[in-house]
Amino acid sequence: QVQLVESGGGLVSPGGSLRLSCAAAGSTLDAHAMGWFRQAPGNDREGVSCINRSDGSTNYADSVKGRFTISRDNARNTVYLQMNSLKPEDTAVYYCAADPDYYCDSESILVAQDFRSWGQGTQVTVSS
Repeated sequence: QVQLVESGGGLVSPGGSLRLSCAAAGSTLDAHAMGWFRQAPGNDREGVSCINRSDGSTNYADSVKGRFTISRDNARNTVYLQMNSLKPEDTAVYYCAADPDYYCDSESILVAQDFRSWGQGTQVTVSS
């Protein structure tokens, strides 16, 4: 398994931006499909976005399309989630996940059980 560490969360006003980072250790990220999930209090863990390990195909939840962008820098062994036009309903703990066998494309349905490695999460709070 790969060890994942998220960073970049914090408090931001509605309409603001944050960039989350997910750094990996113990394995190279280019061998894994990567995903971002989030979990608000009382809710199930929700898939936000994924990026494929090979061709860079991506997928986004309808709630974040046009506002969030996932990217990866294999040289830095890091995956990013750029979040723009943030809304209060984006408030959650955001988790990075990796899996060597998952295939991410535009038809993917992000399910937490499909990812084997997880980070500890980073809190994002959108509030005025």
